[in-house]
Amino acid sequence: MSESATVDTPLKKLVGDKTAKALAAHLDLHTAGDLVYHFPRRYDERGEHTDIRSLDVGEQVTVLAQVQRTAVRPMRQRRGNLLEVTVGDGSGGLLTLTFFGNQAWRERELRPGRWGLFAGKVTEFRGKRQLNGPEYVLLGEGGEGEAAVSDEIEEFAGALIPVYPAAAAVPTWVIARCVRVVLDTFTPPEDPVPATVRASRNLVGLGTALREIHRPSSKEDLYRARHRLKWDEAFAVQLTLVQRKHRAADWPARPRPARSGGLLDAFDARLPYELTAGQRDVGVEIAADLAAPHPMHRLLQGEVGSGKTVVALRAMLQVVDAGGQAALLAPTEVLAAQHHRGMLDLLGPLGRAGELDSAEHATRVELVTGSLGAAARRRALAEVASGAAGIVLGTHALLYEGVDFNDLGLVVVDEQHRFGVEQRDALRAKAEQPPHVLVMTATPIPRTVAMTVYGDLEVSTLSQLPRGRSPIASHVVPAAEKPAFLDRAWRRVREEVADGHQAYVVCPRIGEGPASDEEPPPVDDNGRRPPLAVTEVAPLLAEGPLHGLRIGVLHGRLPADEKDAVMRSFAAGDLDVLVATTVVEVGVDVPNATVMIVLDADRFGVSQLHQLRGRVGRGAAAGLCLLVSEAAEGSPARERLDAVASTGDGFKLAELDLEQRREGDVLGATQSGRRSHLRLLSLLRDADLIRDARAEAIALVEDDPELTRHPALAASVTALVDEDRAEYLEKG
Repeated sequence: MSESATVDTPLKKLVGDKTAKALAAHLDLHTAGDLVYHFPRRYDERGEHTDIRSLDVGEQVTVLAQVQRTAVRPMRQRRGNLLEVTVGDGSGGLLTLTFFGNQAWRERELRPGRWGLFAGKVTEFRGKRQLNGPEYVLLGEGGEGEAAVSDEIEEFAGALIPVYPAAAAVPTWVIARCVRVVLDTFTPPEDPVPATVRASRNLVGLGTALREIHRPSSKEDLYRARHRLKWDEAFAVQLTLVQRKHRAADWPARPRPARSGGLLDAFDARLPYELTAGQRDVGVEIAADLAAPHPMHRLLQGEVGSGKTVVALRAMLQVVDAGGQAALLAPTEVLAAQHHRGMLDLLGPLGRAGELDSAEHATRVELVTGSLGAAARRRALAEVASGAAGIVLGTHALLYEGVDFNDLGLVVVDEQHRFGVEQRDALRAKAEQPPHVLVMTATPIPRTVAMTVYGDLEVSTLSQLPRGRSPIASHVVPAAEKPAFLDRAWRRVREEVADGHQAYVVCPRIGEGPASDEEPPPVDDNGRRPPLAVTEVAPLLAEGPLHGLRIGVLHGRLPADEKDAVMRSFAAGDLDVLVATTVVEVGVDVPNATVMIVLDADRFGVSQLHQLRGRVGRGAAAGLCLLVSEAAEGSPARERLDAVASTGDGFKLAELDLEQRREGDVLGATQSGRRSHLRLLSLLRDADLIRDARAEAIALVEDDPELTRHPALAASVTALVDEDRAEYLEKG
């Protein structure tokens, strides 16, 4: 075709209407640019074949394999024959291909020794993995039948065979053929990366990279192509973040400098313990941010129990000393109420302004939740609006119309990943000028994630645990293999209670009723029983292994006052065992609780399990976390649990969690609902590249903040990081 193709050329002009419709319908590919940026998911080689043993049932796969043997037998239930073809990958893995009907030509074509690519959905029959009626293309020789057309075979003549993300209706070799057609006439866009950056970072040109990633001449050329395209992705993200950080530095904010002899000094004087060195250092950073004339945007991360709340409270008191108000937004009413009680206890007379025993300079601490009665709500809102309440705690109810602040100076968001972008932004909009923002998380964030997702925030980390915190021992209880171990776990609960301690039992599901955010669906669809439920487990424990103990139930579907009453009873020691969902995952602080049993532990994520076990060992006595699972030894789920049990290092576990989840779209594709061209970047494997891209982005934005001298680069950033995602990054 003589006319050259650009990134905007519709595919129907290049590959025909029928194929273009299939690519659009099944893979959301509409233009030449869409297809060129639809990168292979892997490359097969004649000497390095797909490991068939690693295939999962239900997975849509393309495997490179060799025909081992064929067999034809009559079908029992209907007329005709069944052709069974056994293929292998050279590593001992075998896969059965089944074809129904009389297809003698297939038997002749699929003769032993032939190599081919076979695509279909993995099923299992009588313990053997198979593909029913797979699409295939044979390699190296011509053959009979539609699936072995010579021009398709030509795609796989090279040493490296690209395997694309495909669909049943559009197999990988069809995509490869379309890519070849497009590349034959494709004119790449102007290279957006400045020549000086390409030279200093040894990057190949964009056109070369786009051709070599689809049709690599060698492994070295493929590496260079992937490296260049990963750079584009990392560079676009980092430029977006650095630009937004640069703009935020120009926003006006009211400085909230520390005041000598005020609330903060009085609070420090009455603290019953000494701050850790980490708490002091982070406190100095935050105090300096609050005193600046532009808004603080800081992420405070720290292990469960590292003392983030005290750091946040000290920041809030500094703002109150400077005449402003501070709001803390918590993800659940249970946690908001717990923060309220905890801060009142820590502040004592300093938090009881207007009462007989209040201290000089005291303020008021108000709790605003959706379950407040009408009279209590009117009183609380009046305190907030007048400014008498210097510290305001609440859930998303703080965002409702009618909650007005007198002078909102600081927003503290606890466990930020539980809130939507719009909710966080709505709270910030309640201030006349942008308030200072402190985001807290107890989920350790790997360095590259912090750099890539939170790159417009300053990051502070609390790595020390306060004195008095006890170690937590964790063990996997294999309930299916060794039921006696589960019996021993329940006896251990009774022993802890007999010693005057308390226990948590955590289940993945609430029970009968509508679904809830607390209830993760089953991990797979392979017929496993439903996850264990709080409302079903609690009575079984009360009648069985924990008979005679005082058992309470806590989950998100309980009325707010009932939830609060249960938590108060547990905190006061009036309950021995709390059977709960993940509503106890964050913030719940009962130092007397020493043991946690997590049922169906394999249904939870790594970081979630690490958070949950942080609920025990919060006092002088050592903590114990038992992860109960029916997952088989050696299975991925069991290996994940073994990893959690083997270390208390949250950052190691966060990296494992990232790896297990295959990272996903770091820019929140599910939040924006848009397609993203970010395909290759790995937050785990590309840490050095991300760091280098950030350094180049900082230098470029300092010299040219709006990229006005680099229009192609600005357009590329917009294409890779669309406006929805840019806002997600800014607010997330």
